[in-house]
Amino acid sequence: MRMKAILKEWIPPLAIAIVLSVLIQTYVAQAVKVPSGSMEPNINIGDRLVMEKLLKFTDFEHGDIVVFNHAAENKETVRYVKRLIGLPGDTIEIKDGALYRNGEKTNEPYLDVKMAYAFEKITVPDGKYFFLGDNRNQSYDAHLWPNRFVDESELVGKVLFRFYPFQHAGPLS
Repeated sequence: MRMKAILKEWIPPLAIAIVLSVLIQTYVAQAVKVPSGSMEPNINIGDRLVMEKLLKFTDFEHGDIVVFNHAAENKETVRYVKRLIGLPGDTIEIKDGALYRNGEKTNEPYLDVKMAYAFEKITVPDGKYFFLGDNRNQSYDAHLWPNRFVDESELVGKVLFRFYPFQHAGPLS
């Protein structure tokens, strides 16, 4: 009899907690683990991040850190964490170690090293985005991908903050 009372008391709150957890992770926010060093030194391999997934209510801006799925080689889709460099309609060019967006040199305080490559001027098509890693000279990103542009449908979420490692927890810039 006592076991029945305990189950009756605990099963409904546990069921509600499980359902809420699944709904939140599916539609609102989710934790992600960084698999590569393409965003170093700002985000390191193994860092744990929280991304918000309410894309309909998200305004993406230059410099945002975004999680997306993309078939860069036109083969297998891979999940990436990269910095948003180009919005639809932007022209992007890399010359003399600097990024030029819409003809103007862009200040990128999150970079530690100048880019050691050039990238011809391109225009980001409607409904597409252009991403680069912060570790530009080592990052496998849009400057190397044959399929350079990420479709809006491939976006998963915008990174809000790092929660692990604890000594580096907080918002990312």
